[in-house]
Amino acid sequence: MKIIKACILAIGFVTGTANAADFSFTGEFKDVDEVQEFNFTVLGAASDVMLRTWSYAGGTNAAGMDIARGGFDPVVTLFNASTGDGIDESDDGSPVADSVTGLRYDSFLMTNLAAGAYTATVTQYSSFANGPSLADGFMGSGNTSFGSRDPHWALDILNVNTASIGASYISHTAPIPEPESYALLLAGLGLVAFMARRRLHEEQLS
Repeated sequence: MKIIKACILAIGFVTGTANAADFSFTGEFKDVDEVQEFNFTVLGAASDVMLRTWSYAGGTNAAGMDIARGGFDPVVTLFNASTGDGIDESDDGSPVADSVTGLRYDSFLMTNLAAGAYTATVTQYSSFANGPSLADGFMGSGNTSFGSRDPHWALDILNVNTASIGASYISHTAPIPEPESYALLLAGLGLVAFMARRRLHEEQLS
């Protein structure tokens, strides 16, 4: 995986729940198919955990920072860090609408999580998880640029015990060969088989 450096700010502060905290992260993508990981833990009793982005519509995050509107349409995916299994995914769902487009394209995910370690990812729409496991990678956005949006993102991870920024990398899927490519491949294999049979026949005659 190609590791991409990003300018990231992470702020955590204690909430009213004992030993739980809210964490805010901000940064910018360097590529339309970038994947940004975040690692967090839930300790002790199960916790109602919230993950929400601010990059599309903007607003004030959990750390009190004003996030500008105009970022790309984000997708948040949640995985069990121990097994890599996918748990949940959010494309939209934010209660906050963009002041210009009127669209609610920020991600909003709330789920009850047992004690354990978890990994969340932020990708650009429509780079969804490529399978049921984090190891399966992501589909890629299918975009060549951020269009009229910009590459900044902002994510809150709320009511967890620890949280940190993880790996950042580019996720591409293997290209699907065109029918013509399959035809050329089969023709090549046929030619190789023909030459092998011809050589064997010549050796038998000599």
